[in-house]
Amino acid sequence: MTLIRTKDVIQSVADALQYISYYHPLDFIKAVHEAYEREESEAAKDAMAQILINSRLCAEGKRPICQDTGIVTVFLKIGMDVQWEGDMTVSDMVNAGVRQAYLLPDNVLRASILSDPAGTRKNTKDNTPAVIHMELVKGGELEVKVAAKGGGSENKAKMAMLNPSDSIVDWVEKTLPTMGAGWCPPGMLGIGIGGTAEKAAVLAKESLMDPIDIHELRARGPSNRVEALRLEIMDRANSLGIGAQGLGGLTTVLDVKIMDYPTHAASLPVVMIPNCAATRHAHFTLDGSGAVELTPPSLDEWPQITWDVGPRARKIHLDTLTADDIAKWQPGETLLLSGTMLTGRDAAHKRLLGMLEAGEGLPEGVDFTNKFIYYVGPVDAVRDEVIGPAGPTTATRMDKFTEGLLAKTGLIGMIGKAERGQVGIDAIKKHKAVYLMAVGGAAY
Repeated sequence: MTLIRTKDVIQSVADALQYISYYHPLDFIKAVHEAYEREESEAAKDAMAQILINSRLCAEGKRPICQDTGIVTVFLKIGMDVQWEGDMTVSDMVNAGVRQAYLLPDNVLRASILSDPAGTRKNTKDNTPAVIHMELVKGGELEVKVAAKGGGSENKAKMAMLNPSDSIVDWVEKTLPTMGAGWCPPGMLGIGIGGTAEKAAVLAKESLMDPIDIHELRARGPSNRVEALRLEIMDRANSLGIGAQGLGGLTTVLDVKIMDYPTHAASLPVVMIPNCAATRHAHFTLDGSGAVELTPPSLDEWPQITWDVGPRARKIHLDTLTADDIAKWQPGETLLLSGTMLTGRDAAHKRLLGMLEAGEGLPEGVDFTNKFIYYVGPVDAVRDEVIGPAGPTTATRMDKFTEGLLAKTGLIGMIGKAERGQVGIDAIKKHKAVYLMAVGGAAY
């Protein structure tokens, strides 16, 4: 029998979540750098440069890669010979670790979990509870996979109950463009095949815990149908030309992971879940000897990349900006912004429009006249920071509020992540406003 102490589980989960908040897996860094070196699109290459430079800065500063520090998912394989010290449940231990990690004073992580999701949607304040999957296995060890996944990529998950004769590759090729770029490519696709609807979803999520190894697979060749599917889906996905951050380019997907399970003769359930540029997961085993010790990677593992926009970038001061200035901008242009902007996401938009529609006016001191709003919810500032890591959130969530804000507040511009939907585009055109795209997963 193996005795595993409660405090070791809690500390290990907490340490792992802190670790992955600022350290990318090195296989991801290598894959993005290789994609960066191959890329021909200037805009996509620029986006990947920002992701790589941000990653190194986060490793140096031990601050979050992305402002959306995610919902925590934990996969546990519990040896049947394991005994537990104390009377906490396994779920309570994991959630205590999550709570400790997200409230750590030196690197506070953003709490994004809401209770009563169909009602009051009240923030739990400590990012609990985690989503926990447990499996009993032989042996006396506890195997743990911890991941933190942002809403931008999680919201793009797709599920289909295909006919057994349908092509999975065709479904992926058809579905991927409908996901837009809000999932922050380049990243991985996790695909679960078989079982039942919920089993396929769990398989897809768990597959994303594996390291990037598609280049090794391509070099040796596939040895079974699943490996052949990985290569075929990878090639079809990248041939779509979506590119980094949806800017067009050679690499949208860095790897395709597939897990499968036997299914009913009449069924072919398939779930596809993308992983974003803020890939965050850690794996460890507890054997009763104490908490896990995670070794920090050497900063030498990060490529030496410089980002210099040079003379092609247009410098903009938001405090003196006019409509005539905006009219001179060109699609695809790089803008360097300074000055004052407001921030807010969909919850703030909903509240503001509700106040305006009720005749209450905007809150005291809030004036959108000739201003820009940045779709962001920053991480709390720590140490000597003025503001914590702050990258853009998915802009399409604000589409249904755009007409109201543009019509009633004097707002002239918005900054967010990825594309806009038709409702948002129509409102922007109607009011001669502007939308700017910032690189997601590069918040520090």
